Amino acid sequence: MVSKTKAVAAAGVAVALGLTAACGGKSDSSDSKSNSGGKSAYNAAITSVVNASDKKGGTLNLWTAQDADSWDPVRGYYAFVWNMNRLYTRKLMDYASAPGKDGLKLQPDLAASEPEISADKKTYTFKLKAGVKFDDGTPITSKDIKYGIERVFAQDVVPGGPTYLINQLDQGQKYPGPYKDSDPNKLGLKSVETPDDTTIVFKLKDPYADLPYLLAMPGAGPVPQKRDTGKQYGSKPAASGPYMISEYQPGKSLKLVRNPNWDSSTDTIRKALPDAINLTITTNAEDLDSRLEQGTADIDISQTGVQTKARGDILRDPKLKAYADAPATGFIRYAAISTKVAPFDNVDCRKAVIYASDPTGLQTARGGAVAGGDIGTNMLPPNIAGSDPSYDPYGRAQGKPQVDKAKQALAACGKPTGFNTIIAVRNNKPAEIKTAESLQASLATAGIKATIEQYDGAQIASVVGSPDNAHKKGYGIMIAGWGADWQTGTGYLQALVDSRYILKNGNFNLPEISDPSIDGLFDQAALETDPAKAADIYKQVNQKVMEGAYYLPFVFDKALNYRNPRLTNAYVHDSFGMLDFQALGVSDGK
Repeated sequence: MVSKTKAVAAAGVAVALGLTAACGGKSDSSDSKSNSGGKSAYNAAITSVVNASDKKGGTLNLWTAQDADSWDPVRGYYAFVWNMNRLYTRKLMDYASAPGKDGLKLQPDLAASEPEISADKKTYTFKLKAGVKFDDGTPITSKDIKYGIERVFAQDVVPGGPTYLINQLDQGQKYPGPYKDSDPNKLGLKSVETPDDTTIVFKLKDPYADLPYLLAMPGAGPVPQKRDTGKQYGSKPAASGPYMISEYQPGKSLKLVRNPNWDSSTDTIRKALPDAINLTITTNAEDLDSRLEQGTADIDISQTGVQTKARGDILRDPKLKAYADAPATGFIRYAAISTKVAPFDNVDCRKAVIYASDPTGLQTARGGAVAGGDIGTNMLPPNIAGSDPSYDPYGRAQGKPQVDKAKQALAACGKPTGFNTIIAVRNNKPAEIKTAESLQASLATAGIKATIEQYDGAQIASVVGSPDNAHKKGYGIMIAGWGADWQTGTGYLQALVDSRYILKNGNFNLPEISDPSIDGLFDQAALETDPAKAADIYKQVNQKVMEGAYYLPFVFDKALNYRNPRLTNAYVHDSFGMLDFQALGVSDGK
């Protein structure tokens, strides 16, 4: 056996990821055939590149009805923000630029090649490409990457983004982040070493096969210490990608221009076709849809689907429909059922909610089969290895409430006549409110009286994301949705079901699942580099989660989005479940 091995960053896992990702779903498969000529057709961008071109120039006009949570790479957590980050933030590794399963593979970005992994799989060594620079012309070094990663630890100053790297790299050091670092160079994180400016070494306590996925997140991008402005950094982050932020007006607009020090010869991922990219932020989603139809907006970067009127317009008009796609987004929309709020500390009371729910009613509330998604049957989406949409332990695919089984479950949990509970839902998510109302109505048929309580969606981390607050408010059922932070079962499920990820604030394990056997399966998966064996582990996790009746899946989410006919290189990227923004160009040069 050789002492060290070369490994593709995804360690083979990405190669075997679920092949049904973003296939459009079984409900409209007749319209989602691959486009062979590059011309546009309904769902063509799901499986192919529409209007391929290398033509540079023009301005890409992006719109959104929701501002970023932050443009700081370490703080942003919205899917569209991660997608936008590819324009100005490079990482050691990043997802390939391709539709379908090929887009799920990681490839070197700032790294010169795949990591060198030690025989015990605890040490990852990367070499940087030569000639990579920030927008001000200064070279990007291994120390910039280390410093950027250290900022993840500073949750008191730059909170909000994923913290997985802390779990893997802190190892009991209790590193406080660079702002409180006693090291004179503010590079005191011991598990990351920079022996020279072109080498960075990650030392793990235990093998963790998914580490390259964590290093492909925006928060693992380089940050020059001298330009770090702490909590204000998101207003104008240093650019390592082909574009840089020239102007940001919160709640109004974002402007990106070319980074003059980006060298295309060092970047095999990004095309960088437009000369400028303008993002307009509005509060009027219907007006945004109208602009899409009129051609004055290129895309809605939220990519969560057009509103009801535009949906009807697009599906009725063949000319509009030819420029629309309804991909599977990789999200599951669901209700989390608290194990800490009575009577849901009893599994049979939780099962009663699942059986009493109306699967078709919930699907309709989300937008129906085309714009809402296929009925959710379990808690692994179709783009994750180990998923099986046919796994349906509660018979949800039949589309009907099962009141008799709900009443049997109520009797088993000692509540034969039902009980009262509260459904918590974000007030800025109309589809979530509609699903709460649908669930409320169906639960009533089994004797479960649910009161809906809406809360400020911007406060999710401190409302339902605070277990103490959720208990105090009596939130038995919480409406939410989740997409993978990276495309493995760990990347999707761990934050939702592993007891070690229950946080005092910003918690996503809303049911507060505490099952050592589930936690142990994630530990097994962390050691497993065989993708088939890892998929089997995730299958087991999914089964345990469903057996515990901790979640009621509504739909395997889809979103009907419209793209301007002038766009080039339009394709759905499976890691985001939306168009790959960095690949887009414009055909008219305007």
